[in-house]
Amino acid sequence: MEPMKLCNVPGSVPCFQAFQLPSHSLASKRFFPAGSRRLPSRSWSPCSGYGGSQGMVAKKSQKEAHAKPHLLRGEDGEQIDLMSWMHSQGLPPCRVKLRERPSHDPKHFPIRFVAASEDLQSGDVAFSVPNSLVVTLERVLGNETIAELLTTNKLSELACLALYLMYEKKQGKKSFWYPFIKELDRQRGRGQLAVESPLLWSDDELEYLAGSPTREEVLARAAGIKREYDELDTVWFMAGSLFQQYPYDIPTEAFSYEIFKQAFVAVQSCVVHLQKVALARRFALVPLGPPLLAYRSNCKAMLTSTEDAVQLVVDRPYKSGEPICVWCGPQPNSRLLLNYGFVDEENPYDRLSIEVSLNTDDPQYQDKRMIAQRNGKLTVQVFHAYVGREKEAIMDMLPYMRLGYVSDPAEMHTVISSQGPVCPVSPCVERAVLDQLRGYLKTRLAGYPTNQSEVDILLADIRADPKRQVAMQLVKLEKKMLSACLKAVDGFINDLPDHSVAPCPAPYAPSLK
Repeated sequence: MEPMKLCNVPGSVPCFQAFQLPSHSLASKRFFPAGSRRLPSRSWSPCSGYGGSQGMVAKKSQKEAHAKPHLLRGEDGEQIDLMSWMHSQGLPPCRVKLRERPSHDPKHFPIRFVAASEDLQSGDVAFSVPNSLVVTLERVLGNETIAELLTTNKLSELACLALYLMYEKKQGKKSFWYPFIKELDRQRGRGQLAVESPLLWSDDELEYLAGSPTREEVLARAAGIKREYDELDTVWFMAGSLFQQYPYDIPTEAFSYEIFKQAFVAVQSCVVHLQKVALARRFALVPLGPPLLAYRSNCKAMLTSTEDAVQLVVDRPYKSGEPICVWCGPQPNSRLLLNYGFVDEENPYDRLSIEVSLNTDDPQYQDKRMIAQRNGKLTVQVFHAYVGREKEAIMDMLPYMRLGYVSDPAEMHTVISSQGPVCPVSPCVERAVLDQLRGYLKTRLAGYPTNQSEVDILLADIRADPKRQVAMQLVKLEKKMLSACLKAVDGFINDLPDHSVAPCPAPYAPSLK
């Protein structure tokens, strides 16, 4: 069907047309829960040091914070060479090295990153980590079936990996993964921009996201983590073979909720989603992977699984010493901030969502529900406005909203019996639909407490809190997309043939959220 035009002349215009979500529309990740009991005196997390006296990082001296880039230190001060440990455990010669740069907070360790150790060309293998050095659920569960845990629908893959590393941490230097865990501990869940996920921000810091739907997403994700934490003991007993090698208390007695959340966020920030592998290997922790590798939206290099290793083939040339990046998947900036603590201003997958719902009090609700389903829509439909394609998103929404405005039974009969997705829409109905959209967008823009000039000033302040700066980056990009949507609606209104026509009353107009 040809793209519709908005009421150049009164008459029939498309009321509802079939629509496919973009192929890169991203499904939500599973969320994870909590509740907390007593905390033993030696509890920990892979990102301990986020706060409080338990944090290992907080206890480190300035001298240690500037140790050689590739060296870690154990609890008794001995140096642990991460790369040497990996080579001793089967890592073949690779073409990368570890470097570091200062953190924005001098109390924290510098940010460590993987850099090219020599000039690389597109298509070169930067490194190949053997499966023996990769943490997966297959490794966690040994020879047991993964279904034993996951079919309970109580614990996600990421929570399972976090719990596994938490118990491994309790073993200290006896753990095979000790050098890798120390690296996760040192990074404190920070990405390459040195900002933690908003899941670890204080309530005051979350106010930086006021007006953005991302703030509610953070709260929902945190609630999910808490619910999953509350199920840890149940899963522990249901999966009898799991973690039986650890002579410790059951999970919620060994670890508080805050410790579990910190560990979960640390795993979330560095887990790799491998493609074309068995379910038990789908989520993997790779010692040379993130957060040592930087994520970038316009990069196409991915960590891929081979028969016996996980390798990285670069997608661009690198000079020796340059940091190496990987693709973070088709994720909007709200998800990048939530998962990894950064925003990409050149992200081609950025989007905002608009939820449209048919009115359940409408006497013709069931007929409209049938028509919506016939056209691949739901009675509560989420539309995504992708950056640079905001006008197309508004055009996709209009047929659905016109359906919600149909009130005459005769018109509804015409829609039901029509061969195509066409129904009569009067100029006054068209004006009402556009006015509702315009009012919704203006209200949403007004919900941000900062105006554009204030955002620009905050972004230009090099002394500003990095968390606030990254929040302002997100706010700036969200407001830009909303403004583009509003501009498209205003353009459609200006194209109406008769501006003197008042909007039709709509007792059962669809709702926008």
